[in-house]
Formats: sequence, C-alpha cells, structure tokens
Amino acid sequence: MSPATVTCPTCGRELEWAGAPFRPFCSERCRLIDLGAWFSEQRAIPGDSAGNEAASAEDGSTDPQPK
Repeated sequence: MSPATVTCPTCGRELEWAGAPFRPFCSERCRLIDLGAWFSEQRAIPGDSAGNEAASAEDGSTDPQPK
C-alpha cells in the first residue's frame, strides 16, 4: 500500500502525509505564508460582519435582521 499523499495548500507541492511535520503544509515557510494571509484578512470565514454583532449588542436584540 502506498503512503497517503496530499498537496500543500500554499505552493501545491505533493508530500507524504505521515512524514510531513508541518502538515498539511510542506514546510514552515508555507505554513507562515498561510498564517500571514489570515492575519492580513486576505482569507476569512464567510459570515455576518462584526458591525452587525456590535449593533445587536448595543440595542439588546439577538436577531440581526429587524422585523
């Protein structure tokens, strides 16, 4: 049976899952590039903006959409 291989999400390099210390990345460099993209907000999880949550907290409502 061949070892499982994955593709590094940053550079696209193929690597063996079991032998990769920075998995799913191929190296620490690729891991840090990805982390930097999250910090600079180039990547984000879709959802309501933080502004909607702050407005809800101020007026005491829990429903972000007014009725």
